[in-house]
Amino acid sequence: MRLHVGTPTALWELQKQQLFTPLSNSAATNIIALQATSPPPSGVRVKPDAGAALPKKILVLEDDPSFREIMQSYFVEQGLQVVTVENGVEGVHEILATDFDAILCDMQMPTLPGDMFYRAVESMRPHLCDRFVFMTGYHGNQKVNEFIGAVNGMVLIKPFHMADLQDMLAFVELRELLLAA
Repeated sequence: MRLHVGTPTALWELQKQQLFTPLSNSAATNIIALQATSPPPSGVRVKPDAGAALPKKILVLEDDPSFREIMQSYFVEQGLQVVTVENGVEGVHEILATDFDAILCDMQMPTLPGDMFYRAVESMRPHLCDRFVFMTGYHGNQKVNEFIGAVNGMVLIKPFHMADLQDMLAFVELRELLLAA
């Protein structure tokens, strides 16, 4: 795991400047914190390629309007369909309306936080649970860490580089292919 140093606000300001630049090794060790708690299936060793196929339709749940807009712009530039919502209640409405290839879910949201949104999806559309990538700026939050561990989830620690997000999404896509086989 590569950990960042500094306050989330200061790192977010730095991240906005570097968000669309290629990820270099030195930038990665200074800025990103990435934790993947969901290993590939037993006996399979996978490192998704940043150029690998990404999911086609993505749901983004994020209460920060600036971050939500950046994510939407990025995915649209990548040629992907993206639906953005600001909380879990809006996310439930979207999940009931259609399937998504990937779900990016902030953990700390008003109205219905990420863990409760996941549980709602788990009861309504359980086949979508393997498509979650959780996002949080609260790496030390015990409740968040316990939840991620309990559901064997993948989590990106904010701020993160888009290349690391692409790796996570490529892993979601690969896992779906392996589960379908």
